Amino acid sequence: MDYADNALATFDNMIGTLQHLVRKAQDAGMGDEVLAVKLAEDMFPLETQFRIAINQLILALGRVYGLDMPMDEQPYASLEEVGRQLSRVRDRLALARKAGGASADTPVDFSLPNNMRFVMSSEEYLRDWTMPNFYFHTTMAYALLRHEGLEIGKADFVSHMLRYAKQPDNA
Repeated sequence: MDYADNALATFDNMIGTLQHLVRKAQDAGMGDEVLAVKLAEDMFPLETQFRIAINQLILALGRVYGLDMPMDEQPYASLEEVGRQLSRVRDRLALARKAGGASADTPVDFSLPNNMRFVMSSEEYLRDWTMPNFYFHTTMAYALLRHEGLEIGKADFVSHMLRYAKQPDNA
């Protein structure tokens, strides 16, 4: 498995985590007003944490896998919409698996809104930019939901690990 395949597997696992968290919030009766919560006044609300996590993948799908799609610019109005957008990007991850990624040394050149510019290889871009940013916003979504009283724990964050669970040898 090359770097691009590994990244897609990780993204797929964690999109699954976000989908799980959204379903759990809905099942617990959390309303759409939860999308406005913040941990601190100077941080983005839950809705934006979801949207940035998704947009990090949308950008990577274009820059590394050649699957351009529009970023989500408008705030999500409901948990249901967040769930739909997560499904949409997860479907695109499946297409990226078939398309394959750029070679590891293909340059990725991008600028941030503050005019800071970065040039790195596609492998470095996924490893050093996309993955940390995606995990940061995924973790913030988890923390915000937990802070709002959703009963979740580490097993909810890494629920994809259940497929590897085995009975202990001495059981």
